[in-house]
Amino acid sequence: MAECQALKNIRHRNLVKVITACSSTDFRGNEFKALVYEFMPNGSLEQWLHPEAGQARWRNLDLLRRINIAIDVASALHYLHHQCQTPIVHCDLKPSNVLLDNDLTAHVSDFGLARILSNSNKDTILNHFSSAGIKGTIGYAAPEYGMGGGVSTHGDVYSYGILLLEMFTGKRPTNELFKDDLNLHNFAKTVLPGRVMQIVDQSLQSQEITEKSSFSSWRGCSGQQFDCLTSIIQLGVICSAQSPRDRMSMREVSLQLFSIKDKLLQSGMSSGSPAVRSLSFSEPCEGERSL
Repeated sequence: MAECQALKNIRHRNLVKVITACSSTDFRGNEFKALVYEFMPNGSLEQWLHPEAGQARWRNLDLLRRINIAIDVASALHYLHHQCQTPIVHCDLKPSNVLLDNDLTAHVSDFGLARILSNSNKDTILNHFSSAGIKGTIGYAAPEYGMGGGVSTHGDVYSYGILLLEMFTGKRPTNELFKDDLNLHNFAKTVLPGRVMQIVDQSLQSQEITEKSSFSSWRGCSGQQFDCLTSIIQLGVICSAQSPRDRMSMREVSLQLFSIKDKLLQSGMSSGSPAVRSLSFSEPCEGERSL
């Protein structure tokens, strides 16, 4: 199982913990394998970004919590790509594979498509894995995968960029709005730098700002939040660039997000908020170790 291979020796606070694995046969005599994960009481990020009817009132993430979750996921990918002795590519990053614990700390899960890269060339997959079977999820899979390109860390960065844009626009990459040449990446890119509020998730706007008659008046009263959202959308656009060479590394992404968060906190908008975390990017995580 690819998942067992990927998870057996890795430890990180933002990766789901495997409690045990079991192997047996089902009632038809077919082999059955399963992984038992730590229970995550707050479900998946998908359920928070797109709550079902009746859940929208309590499943609502404010700006700082979304930034914290974005940092958590970036930290997990940075660890997989750059801090493991043998780099690991997740290959299927999406909101339903990001689980939230009791404190809304994010944990990346589902390594069923994960691939281990060669040490000699960290952009090349090991020979005993075939990229032909890589499918990922429509809307989140890097475009080069659809053209037969090999698996690389750049593919995860693309998926992360789409995830980031979805978190702050509230729109899935498969939204019916996106057709022909319009996709989530282009949708976000066209509003940069000055019209970001036109695409920001409406539920997020209603939390962070009081109703104003115009976009300019909102910017005037909450410039720091506007700058924060602009920087995040820009980051999502860069990460989801068409060409792998134009995307950032996850180390760069993590550093950018911590900088964005620090500037937001310095503005005083989140003083006393329970969503504030003091963990720095360079601080080692308890129980974390490389392969």
